[in-house]
Amino acid sequence: MKTRGTDFWNEPSAPPIAPEQFNEIVATAADLAIVLDLSGTVKSVAVNPMNPTLGRLDHWKDRDIREFMAQDSLSKLEAQLEAYRAGQKAKTDSIEVNHFDNANWEFPIRYTIHKTGYDDVILMLGRDLRPIAELQHRLVKAQLALEKDYESHRDYETRYRVIMEAARDALVLVDVGTGRVLDLNTAAAQILGADVDTLTGAAFTQEFDGRRRGEFIEALVASAGDDAAGPQTAQTKRGGKSVALYPIVFRAAGDKTMLCRIQPTGSAEVVAAELAETLAILYREGPDAVVFTDAHGIITACNDAFLGLCDVARMSDVKGKSLADFLARGSVDLKVLIDNSARAGKMRIYATKLEGAFGSQLSVEMSATHLTGAAGSSSFAFTLRDTSRLEVVREPSAPTPNPSLVSDDAMRNVMDLVGSAPLKDIVAATADVVEKMCIETAVDLTDNNRVAAAEMLGLSRQSLYVKLRKYGLINRSDH
Repeated sequence: MKTRGTDFWNEPSAPPIAPEQFNEIVATAADLAIVLDLSGTVKSVAVNPMNPTLGRLDHWKDRDIREFMAQDSLSKLEAQLEAYRAGQKAKTDSIEVNHFDNANWEFPIRYTIHKTGYDDVILMLGRDLRPIAELQHRLVKAQLALEKDYESHRDYETRYRVIMEAARDALVLVDVGTGRVLDLNTAAAQILGADVDTLTGAAFTQEFDGRRRGEFIEALVASAGDDAAGPQTAQTKRGGKSVALYPIVFRAAGDKTMLCRIQPTGSAEVVAAELAETLAILYREGPDAVVFTDAHGIITACNDAFLGLCDVARMSDVKGKSLADFLARGSVDLKVLIDNSARAGKMRIYATKLEGAFGSQLSVEMSATHLTGAAGSSSFAFTLRDTSRLEVVREPSAPTPNPSLVSDDAMRNVMDLVGSAPLKDIVAATADVVEKMCIETAVDLTDNNRVAAAEMLGLSRQSLYVKLRKYGLINRSDH
């Protein structure tokens, strides 16, 4: 810079700066300017007007600067003042100190210390370090968050690896877009006939004979989206093994990924899966009504055939209700079915009437099976078949006893009457045998509940007691 043909900064005397402008230059050149004597008393203080966050510090004037400094910063200031008092140059060109003002808040300042024209006065030009401190604080927080995310990522990566290797199923992760293997476990590598490193990144379709990449991947994706579709079958290229593939498609980070479970065909798992699928189809489309209940007879699931028998539109209308609500004899029928199937494991044919949602009744034959879960939970499965059409074609005759249910002594007594008694007496004796057999069966089915047995037989309680006495069953039913 030239002033009147001379170098402005190389003048023998001080640069010609007016005194009224010097304070402004010093104040704007630093965030904080302090004129300090060597004893530590503040002679003057100026704050940069472009940094208003420091506030007004006029109350510092004529006071010891040590009153406004943190304890850990006093030694730094004392070292500088001691050097200047001894007429020596300070060991460092700048110091960083923490200030406290009367509002009791802290702000860090980096000072450069300069001599003045007076031997006992120095000029301290300070730069506010709060923006830098804030930036460092944010950087540390970001670093800590990054390290936490990295540790979390490592944790999930370890869990993922352990689960993949511990799984008995052969699992392969495939990128749907590229058709390449993203990852697989050792079980899958053994089935495909290569090691994990070789198969990772390879085209999944090329591991099977006679398959085109686009068609094969599309077929797997379509199979994953169809609950009723079965597994895709293929033959491995390396080992020539026939396998079944069960795909599941999901999105990860915006990309479609397919988790493919591989099972050799003929294995117990595949047979069980195929059987489960066949049973599911039978449950959905079979002609017989199927109902599942809990241990107390509350309906948990049923098929469409049962809804049709009950004249109900949706399963939600029957789920949570007791099966007794749909039986003509209500809790009596349900108790007989549950008690006998729980005791024997199953109950085959039980004739009763099913009551629909609008009051209509339908003759049905029911079978019950007691189901025990792995955790010891108990439930029941009921199969119902419509027998109303059979009753129409049947002749209204007296029921014929099942010979297998009639005792040998009773049959022998009836047979002994032939030739020694008229047919009328033989028929009467046969009717008594059948009646006694039916009463015994009803008492056994209801576990000696005479009210339920009477209702099951269509008798009054008094009539049942009369017949029990007639056939000598009173004492037996009392036990």
